[in-house]
Amino acid sequence: MLGKSKKNENGKVVSPDRHAKSKSSAFLSSSTAREEKTVIGEHISIEGSIAGQENLEMEGFIKGSIELEKHDFTIGLKGRVEGEIRARNVRISGEVKGNIKASEKVGVTREADFYGEIKAKSISVEDGAYFKGVIELEREPHRKATDTQKPKESTVSEPGIKKITQPKKEK
Repeated sequence: MLGKSKKNENGKVVSPDRHAKSKSSAFLSSSTAREEKTVIGEHISIEGSIAGQENLEMEGFIKGSIELEKHDFTIGLKGRVEGEIRARNVRISGEVKGNIKASEKVGVTREADFYGEIKAKSISVEDGAYFKGVIELEREPHRKATDTQKPKESTVSEPGIKKITQPKKEK
């Protein structure tokens, strides 16, 4: 399908941008916003699994699993999901009943209804969202001190009294 060119205020010809940022893509990083995205409309119902190599926005209903390991998944205002979601980033504005495993971030908007478990590096829940579930935040493992020196020996002879030694003077 070809788009019609439009003129801006200066009279310059501008072609339509297929990938214009929407509210949901503002959640994604600027490099991610330029990637391809598929939208499943509100009148579509799917029972089964979805796996893909691009970003996906759900406005319809799915009962099953969603596997988008290196891509982003958005549940729109009218979207509903029952099942397991695995994606890089997940944004919820609709209803989700199930578990989410995100390698990066999960965002729950004020319009969302969420029931389940979330495991991610980062999560944000807007004021007004309904959330009933469990959150597990992943983090980098704690690094142990790599100090290989022995602890200095104490020069205290009695508690609270320091033993002061002066260097010997040569005669």
